[in-house]
Amino acid sequence: MNCTKESMLLYAITDRTWVGKQTLMEQVKDSLEGGITFLQLREKDLDEAHFLEEAKEMKALASKYRVPFVINDNVDIALACSADGVHVGQSDMAASKAREKLGPDKIIGVSAQTVEQALAAERMGADYLGVGAVFATSTKDADVIARDTLKEICGAVSIPVVAIGGINHNNILELAGSGIDGVSIISGIYGQPDIKEACRKLLKLSKEMVGI
Repeated sequence: MNCTKESMLLYAITDRTWVGKQTLMEQVKDSLEGGITFLQLREKDLDEAHFLEEAKEMKALASKYRVPFVINDNVDIALACSADGVHVGQSDMAASKAREKLGPDKIIGVSAQTVEQALAAERMGADYLGVGAVFATSTKDADVIARDTLKEICGAVSIPVVAIGGINHNNILELAGSGIDGVSIISGIYGQPDIKEACRKLLKLSKEMVGI
């Protein structure tokens, strides 16, 4: 499955923190039905066996909805579950190394906070960038980057850029004009009482934000 600018519109990242009345898989199914355009499975504390089992199930679900599916950080799990690719941070495996392991046809996303990091990631074969945090967030400990930096990164690379960090339906339109291709959201999707409706609303706003 390809990584396009359109697939960045509403990029969902899973978070087990929000599992309650629904299972993680039920939450993900609701988000897919609500219109997410890209899905990342993020697991920090699950053992490898359960992680792989979950990844295989989620990959099958994402494929059914024709949504690209990537694994956060873990290239081995991405390979084992036939994910569409992997997303790596600055302190994880280099994009070039991930490309070596995954081959030419898989999607590789890289987190970036500076123009230098963005250009290096593109040089090493990244297919898209995750840039942020663009707003303060409780989900991840990350410094907020300036809007000017976000615009500079978008102007410096030719690959799609998705913004991440503290984005919700109240502030998403503030990102209009920055050059990003979409938004990456965790709690604004999976922390909502009605995930499906939250996704419908966010997708509409994201399209408005990028000018579609």
